[in-house]
Formats: sequence, C-alpha cells, structure tokens
Amino acid sequence: MEELLAGSQVDNLKEGTIIKGIITEIRPTEVVVDIGGKSEGIVHINEFVDAGELEVNSDIEVFLEKLEDREGNPLISFDKAEQKKNWEKIAENCEEGSIVQGRVRSIVKGGLIVSIGVDSFLPTSQIDVQAPKNLEQYVGQTYDFKVIKINSERKNIVVSRRELVEEQRIEKRRKLLDEVKPGDRQRGQVKNITDYGAFVDLDGLDGLLHITDMSWGRIQHPSEMLKQGEEIEVVIIEIDRDRERVSLGLKQMHPNPWEKIDEKYPLGAQVKGRVVNLVPYGAFIELEEGVEGLVHVTELSWTKRINKPGEILKIGEEISAVVLGIQKEEQKISLGVRQLEDNPWEVAKVKYPIGMLIEGEVRNLTTYGAFIELEDGIDGMIHVSDISWTRKVNHPSEVLKKGDPIKAIVLNVDIDAQRIALGVKQLSTDPWEEIENHFKIGDVIEAKVSKITSYGAFVELDNDIDGLVHISQVSEERIENIKEVLNEGDSVKSRVIKIDKNERRIGLSIKAANYNEEDLAKEKAAFDNLSSTGDMTSLGDLLDEATK
Repeated sequence: MEELLAGSQVDNLKEGTIIKGIITEIRPTEVVVDIGGKSEGIVHINEFVDAGELEVNSDIEVFLEKLEDREGNPLISFDKAEQKKNWEKIAENCEEGSIVQGRVRSIVKGGLIVSIGVDSFLPTSQIDVQAPKNLEQYVGQTYDFKVIKINSERKNIVVSRRELVEEQRIEKRRKLLDEVKPGDRQRGQVKNITDYGAFVDLDGLDGLLHITDMSWGRIQHPSEMLKQGEEIEVVIIEIDRDRERVSLGLKQMHPNPWEKIDEKYPLGAQVKGRVVNLVPYGAFIELEEGVEGLVHVTELSWTKRINKPGEILKIGEEISAVVLGIQKEEQKISLGVRQLEDNPWEVAKVKYPIGMLIEGEVRNLTTYGAFIELEDGIDGMIHVSDISWTRKVNHPSEVLKKGDPIKAIVLNVDIDAQRIALGVKQLSTDPWEEIENHFKIGDVIEAKVSKITSYGAFVELDNDIDGLVHISQVSEERIENIKEVLNEGDSVKSRVIKIDKNERRIGLSIKAANYNEEDLAKEKAAFDNLSSTGDMTSLGDLLDEATK
C-alpha cells in the first residue's frame, strides 16, 4: 500500500514546480534529496551559500526540472527553487526605479551578475561614473543598486550602481559648493591628467588644478608631479557656484618665493644657478625653486658675437651671474654673465680716438659694410657709404675681400652699442669739395665709357669721378636702345652741361660737344628743366625743341 501511495505522489509531480524533499545524505560535492516515491535527486554542493548549515533528515525545497534524467533519476535544483521564490517576491514587491541591495557574484560578457535574491545584470557602463578597467575588484562586494529594467517574461532584471553614485556625488557636490570658500584646504583624488593640468575629485566635486598652479618652479607636464589615482591636498583658489567650477592650487600650499625677491637678490649681487632652458634670445637660470632669471644673449660676452646661447651653455650647467634688474610684479629677473669680467669697451674710446689711423684685416663682409678686426673680440665697421667719395658702392665685395689688410680712420666710438665706425674714403680729400677746380660747364672732355644702362652711359673722369651721358644726350636722333650706339670701353667726346655739387653728379652731352655757345645754353636749359621735373620720358622731346 505505501509503495502505491509513493508511486502516486511521484506521478503527481510536475516539471517546472517547486517541491518539498528531505535531505538523506550530505556528500563532499553533492547533497542527496528524497522527493518521495523512493525517488532521490542530487543537488550540487555549490548551490548552497553555506553548506555547513545543512542537516540530514531536514526539509528542503527544490525545483523539479525533469522527472527523469538519462539515468532515470529526477533532475532537481535548490538554487533554481530559491530563484523562483525570490523572483515571485521581487515581481510582487519590486518595481523599476526602486533601490535594492545585492552581492556581485561573477563577471560575464558586458558586465557583472548581481544577486538581489535573483540574478540580475549590471552592465559595465552602469558600474561607476567612469567605466572601470578591472572588474575583479567588485566580485564578492555588496552594494545598493537601482532597478532600471524588469522583464517578467524573460525573468530578466537590469540594475545600475552608477545612477546611485551620481546622485550621491550631486548631493555631495551641492553640499561642498555651499560650504567651501577660497583659501580652504581640501583633500582629493587625482581623477585625470591633461597637458594643461589635472582634474581632482573632491569627493563629488571636480576641481581643475592648472599646471601654472602646481609649482612655483618650472614643470613641462603635470605628470612630473602627479599620478592618476593618488590623493593630494590642495587649496581652493576660486569658486564659480553658478557653473559649479572650482579652481585649485598646489603651489599655494607653500610661500611665494617672489615675495621678498628684491631683498634676496639685490641689484649687482653675484648669484649662482642652474641652466634650465635655452631659447634663441637667451638662457633661463634657476636660482631656486620657482625663481628663474634670464641671461639675454647680448649679456653673455663683451666681445664675442654669440648667435645662440647654446654655443657656450648647456642645460643643467651650474653658472655664476650678476643681477641686472628685477621686475617683481612680472616675476622677472635680468642677469648678466659678462659683468663678471672687465668691460674692454670702456677703454676703447681712449684706445681708439676719433681721427686715429688704424691698420687691420677684413674679417667679414655684409651687404651694408665690412668688419675690420682691431684686436681679439673688438671689430670696427666700414659702412659702404664710407668706402669711396666718388664711387657708388652697392656691396663692399666690389672693392674689398675677406682677409685683405686695410687702413682706415676712426670716425666714432659708441660704447653702449659696442661699435667703432671706420672710414676709408676719409684717408683722402673729397674731390667734390673742389669740383669747380677740375670741371666747368662747357668743358669738352675725352673719356671712356665705363657702364651702359637703359637710361644712359657712365664715363670715367679724372679723380675717380663718373659722369652721366643721358640717352637723350647721345645723338640728335632719338635713340630707343643706347647699346646700339655705345659700348663699354668706347672713347667718347662729350661736353659738361650740368654740375650738381650737392647731389655729387656731373651731366655730360655727346651731341653738344660741338655746339656753339647759344645752342649749348639752350641744351643746358632744357636739361636743367628736365632734371627739376624728373620727367625723363619727355627729355628727348624737350631737347629737340630747344635746339630748333
């Protein structure tokens, strides 16, 4: 009779339901459960949170998955029974938006499995404000979660921790913004590092620590001082409550080294420092942390022409210098290195008086003149305009070569500019001062053509003076191309028709060489009129009219 009753009990069991059983045996890896009718199912030991609390002959509820497996035994699960019971509770009591407590069970693709009585899914994006890189740290931890989605049909629940964290941060941020004030010190965690600074999490409120507020000294990048994730103490510099922005400072934790800078580094004081930066215009010298001075490239040497400070200095090198100036408000110190030595230019004015004849060597040629080495480190310069009284020199290379010995006259000594002006033409008398003793209007001259231009021909006269035969003064006939009539080296007979002492110019005429006095006067008047108006295009017409 008992067997018949037991058999009928088994027959009444339905797959997919929760049934009662009795624990008959506890093994190392499994628990044996009698569900009636002499039918026993096996539950794996891992389905129990604390297997040590299980007792033989105690009641237990399990989920019947199948009446018979391949071996003819019922397939049961304790965990699924708990899941089903909990799901029914959650479906009855829990809704989207409610807060639940859960324990992180495991890592799955795309997030974590969280037990809130039943398994729920926590997407990686919903774990924290910033998606974490290491999910292992959350396994086994218990947190509050917000239910953001329930699918009853699929028995699926999605939860979020991020939303709660953000809400907490908002509340903390509001509280902090209400309480904090400039000058307060706060501890925070370095959240992110950029090229221009670091963002520090002040327990819900992010503040910007700009690179310029990290150190009184020189730093190239915030990562030199800070690491992401480290805790630091900062000073509140500025608060924008409307925009919820806070400016932070780290260097303000220490005294400003520029406060008593003029007492520490008086003018004329000799100091020592380390070269920290080289730029085209000078070198920055660190005197102490947060205090740098600039040695301009012109303050490196009295005599050497230094184009770049890197020619004589290296980063990291220890050097001595003299304080030349302090701009406290702008936090600038001007330094000099050459001031450690005597200034050779102070004796240059005595050593090289104006009018002195010097002998030297052409050291260098530029577009505007020639540099003459007078002694080691001291050069004089002959400007192109001081090479010749009579010749127009466009470039000193036309008459001078590098390495040539040369004599010159000292014209001026400028100590401040460190310049000595020299002249070559001053070695002789200016022929234009006595030009009237050499040439007169109407003189007929036999001379050689030295240069042909589009507007006329230059001829060589006595005393290295050039005269110009304008194209209109070559022939009675109108000439379009002077090179068709004259060549360099030709000997021509011409007449002086104009002398301009101030402009240092002599005008000649080939066609007027045999004019009588009356025709010559007309030609001269036409030429003078043309010169005063500057209308060179009508010069031929004017002269033709004058000789009719």
